[in-house]
Amino acid sequence: MSVYQQLQEILDIHPASAPASPHFDEILRTLFTNDEAGLAIHMNFSPKAVEKIAESARIDPDKAARVLEGMAKKVIIFFNERDGKKYYGLVPTIPGLFEFPFMKGGGTPMHDKLGKLWSAYHNDALGESFAGSPTPQMRVVPVEKSLTAQSIAHPYEEVVQLIQTSDYISLAQCACRVSVKKCEAPKDVCLIFGAPGKFLVSQGYAKEIDKNEAIAVLDRAEAAGLVHTSNNSEDKASVICNCCPCCCTILRGKTELKHPHAFATSAWIPTWDQALCSFCGICADERCPMEAVSFPGDIFDVDPENCIGCGLCVSGCPEEALSLVRRENPPEVLKSLQEMGMTVLQEKGKLEKFAELMQK
Repeated sequence: MSVYQQLQEILDIHPASAPASPHFDEILRTLFTNDEAGLAIHMNFSPKAVEKIAESARIDPDKAARVLEGMAKKVIIFFNERDGKKYYGLVPTIPGLFEFPFMKGGGTPMHDKLGKLWSAYHNDALGESFAGSPTPQMRVVPVEKSLTAQSIAHPYEEVVQLIQTSDYISLAQCACRVSVKKCEAPKDVCLIFGAPGKFLVSQGYAKEIDKNEAIAVLDRAEAAGLVHTSNNSEDKASVICNCCPCCCTILRGKTELKHPHAFATSAWIPTWDQALCSFCGICADERCPMEAVSFPGDIFDVDPENCIGCGLCVSGCPEEALSLVRRENPPEVLKSLQEMGMTVLQEKGKLEKFAELMQK
């Protein structure tokens, strides 16, 4: 078994998954040299000291440090820094190996090659595997402007609240639109929080921004008709993606691959005030990313199976004829990132393997 096959099997243990595919094998061979992959198979998703990784790989620590630093510069692994010392770990496929290398904006032959490979991999294996459990790993968060003062919303349902409670925010290019190139929507709208954000800033793949700047990013995304998505947990945001239905991996899980668990809808759905409506059709023709809104016989109709509760129809209505109301059976949001990960691993039958990997 090659080191690339071994690395694929390790990455596949993560909740995000990395199923075997000729496309993914080519992705790994493009991202990792043979020496890099050979060292990466002695790592896991928790950052470890150079000496421990070198000992497992039975190589000189100085050589291990050079190889690890080379991978970190390419953002195909990550590091945390404590007391002036770096600790290195693997990154999953999503978010990680796919997104990070594109976050400077791409534009090289290697990025063009990777973009095609990731799209093919998403279609033939990764999309189905990522969404292969009843518990979605990502969720839609409605546009803030679509929630009224009368709405009873939990803090984790308010996208601005996710920003206000964050201790570190970075901004990067949207890897999906950079790689797929199917639309002209803004690219500089990907928000990454905490330690991963700090790492990407340290390597020049993102820039640190403050909370007001992050809220301005949300406003730009909303104006462009982009859907806010984040991790499916209440405790904190690890990312806020601003997604289009034509390029973005998360939304394409439903728009193209039709997976019911590609992501969780928000807890909301639009309702209509006929007396205020001018029947301009903006909600249906320009704002709904899922084609869930229509006007049969001059009556507003929303398909609850296709509506994702993003609120873009509400915020784009010039007559304020639409508002959001809570769904009858809103999807569950997990209490924490850790609980979400453990739940997905259990559902995918990987919990024991993941525990064994993280003990190494």
